[in-house]
Amino acid sequence: MNESNWNLIVFIGVLVLIVFGLFMFFVFAKYFRLWIQSVMTGAGIGFIDLIGMTLRKVNVNTIVRARIMAVQSNVKFETRDLESLYLAGGNVPKVVRAIISASRADIPLDFRRASAIDLAGRDVEEAVQTSVNPKIIPVPDPTKGKQMIDAVAKDGIQLKARALVTVRTNIDRVIGGATEDTIIARVGEGIVTTIGSSNYYKDVMEHPEIISEHVLRAGLDAGTAFEILSIDIADIEVGENIGARLQADQAEADTRRARAEAEMRRARAVAREQEMIARVQENKAKVVMAEAMVPAAIARAFREGRVPSNGALAANGRGPKNPAGGA
Repeated sequence: MNESNWNLIVFIGVLVLIVFGLFMFFVFAKYFRLWIQSVMTGAGIGFIDLIGMTLRKVNVNTIVRARIMAVQSNVKFETRDLESLYLAGGNVPKVVRAIISASRADIPLDFRRASAIDLAGRDVEEAVQTSVNPKIIPVPDPTKGKQMIDAVAKDGIQLKARALVTVRTNIDRVIGGATEDTIIARVGEGIVTTIGSSNYYKDVMEHPEIISEHVLRAGLDAGTAFEILSIDIADIEVGENIGARLQADQAEADTRRARAEAEMRRARAVAREQEMIARVQENKAKVVMAEAMVPAAIARAFREGRVPSNGALAANGRGPKNPAGGA
């Protein structure tokens, strides 16, 4: 090998080493801060792991920070689990914070369940917070335009009520459990049922707690993601006298029906009268026709000889008598 070829090989080798060195320098510079944080916190994520995450299109910063939070909070799960959750479209930081909060509050919540809750579209962090700090749900929901629930007691008096429901999240039923809308609908139904079954509206006004007791006994939180702790009647008002208004409407309807029936009877009477007038005219026409037929019948009888002469009638004593006394 001549000297020129050897120099070319040396140059290419040096160039490759320089390129490789620059590449390693940039890689080291890019991941050095994350690697130092991982080493200092005991997260256990090495350079190879960081490069592998990048090749798998996983956000390295998100995974490292989530892993550091978990380690510092003494929550144990594998880095692969975080990567799988990220690739599945989950919210890794929120899931980790939820698990840490649950661990601090002695609520049993493992990574698998937390990931399932997050991937199901539920806010797992909010679920844990609500489980620790119960929240209040207004019934009805004022954001939907309705401020009070209307119901009518047996005496016909309308009552308008508004309730505050204190609920706590049931972690075991978050997946597949009904949401707040179901709680609002069921509590509203319980309020209407309780007021509607009361004989007098004053009973509910004097003891509004009967609504809370009835609703709590009904177990309306079954099948939901919440556990109802208490139901408080925040406001109750007297509305209209629905019974009296319904009676007035019924009386008005009866009056209109009676008027309609009377009008129908009058119309039938007028029709009957017109029918009788038509029959009278028809009978008169028949009489006129009969009278018109009499001369023709007499003439036909004379022609046929069925009418006797005046002498024969006189002999039989049936003829007309002479008023002068003559024969």
